[in-house]
Amino acid sequence: MARREVSVLLSCTFIVAACGLIYELLIGTAASYLSGQSAYQFSLTVGLFLGAMGIGSFLSRSVHHRLLEAFLLVELGQAIIGGFSVCLMFGFFALSDWYQVGIIAIIITIGFCIGYELPLLTRYLRRYGPLRTVIANVLSLDYLGGVLGALSFPLILLPTLGLMRTAFLVGLINAFVAFWVFLTFRWQLEGRRFFAFAISATAVLLTFGLANSLRWQSWLESALYDDEIIYAEQTPFQRIVLTKWRNDLRLFLDGELQFSSVDEHRYHESLAHPAMALAKRKERVLVLGGGDGLLVREVVKYPQVRTVMLVDIDPKMTKLAKQHPALVKLNERALQDERVEIVNVDAYRFLMNNRRPFDVVLVDLPDPNTESLARLYTLEFYRLVARNLRPEGIIATQATSPFETRAAFWCIVKTMEAAGFKVSPYWTAIPTFGIWGFAIASRERRPELTKVRLTITTRYLTETTIQTMAIFPPDCSPVDVSINRLDNLILLRYYLRPTNFKFDGVKK
Repeated sequence: MARREVSVLLSCTFIVAACGLIYELLIGTAASYLSGQSAYQFSLTVGLFLGAMGIGSFLSRSVHHRLLEAFLLVELGQAIIGGFSVCLMFGFFALSDWYQVGIIAIIITIGFCIGYELPLLTRYLRRYGPLRTVIANVLSLDYLGGVLGALSFPLILLPTLGLMRTAFLVGLINAFVAFWVFLTFRWQLEGRRFFAFAISATAVLLTFGLANSLRWQSWLESALYDDEIIYAEQTPFQRIVLTKWRNDLRLFLDGELQFSSVDEHRYHESLAHPAMALAKRKERVLVLGGGDGLLVREVVKYPQVRTVMLVDIDPKMTKLAKQHPALVKLNERALQDERVEIVNVDAYRFLMNNRRPFDVVLVDLPDPNTESLARLYTLEFYRLVARNLRPEGIIATQATSPFETRAAFWCIVKTMEAAGFKVSPYWTAIPTFGIWGFAIASRERRPELTKVRLTITTRYLTETTIQTMAIFPPDCSPVDVSINRLDNLILLRYYLRPTNFKFDGVKK
């Protein structure tokens, strides 16, 4: 009997540790999705969790008797708060101005519960063996449970269930732990009827939440967007949302707007055609990012193009662009062109492994608002691009806004120059995004926008328009910035904390 009780308590320690780490990852991921700034959000989550766990562990010493009863109460509280955590976060963000306060309260409550219950289990287990054995067993299973949580969340739970359903499922696991302990030690517990009712009610409540989580998430997510959501999916890499209002189709990745069909042609024509027009050869074109197919749509307009390699890390995104009627109509079936080859891999890894050079490289990656994205704008990244270009090849990249994120824009330009490129920055106005910047470069010569001659039909660009794009007004002119490197992603700081630089007239 004693051996069975020890096995149950140690197994619960393992499960509780896994659940605790999953809650940390859930809250950090949800906060990054809602607010951006992933480094800040994860640092805040982990820091507050650890602090709350310390407080919980300290206060658990006030429990002198009825350790299992205290454990059951805390476990049920953790099940309810943890299970509803993502739902509450979405609700705070969409429906109130108390989002930051709400998320801090959720983190502290769950962290407190995790820190409170582990000492209770440890102290109860002292009845079955020496302290050194108990501590070694508890801590080893606690750490191993954390490993399980860390691996299962990104590999299984998030891609298959999404954020909200994962939270409710983990809450149900906490409720199961409480039920298992209750069932094993029921004759030693006071208030058995109360705990039987509390465990049952908690399980019913969380099951109800799990059953309705998709409906709740759809409703709460709709409150985050102005238009009707026509498609939403959580992939292992990002949250994809398509919205539509009348003729305006919009794509959001992790809550960030990627395009509006009303004016996306301004962006994609500006990125594609100056480079394609100035390239001496156009047979092999590499597109990094741009899984929606809109940039590829512009590239395949050139009859000289024989191969377009589209590299996008998310197969769900490229599949959506090939199959969703609204996207297929917008990208004009570009991804079904026989010249287009889709490779679903990280852009950095692709450049490291590729051995056949390209004539043109077009970089249509999201803004550098996370570490994983900022690394795709580094000195090392652009050196890899240079290695994948023919000597006379052309690269063009989106480079954020030279007005709203001025330092970030010029950081990208300076980093490309440090990689050996001769760079010509330029910009255009996109009603949805405002002033938006680009950079076109080559290792042999500095591309001259005045020499662009358009040979294909465009909706926005003209040769006269292109010639004016290289003229920067004083409030968008160059500023003193550092180079973005893998070991110092300063671009991320420039992007997340834009600086209002002072200027005195046009820079000479």
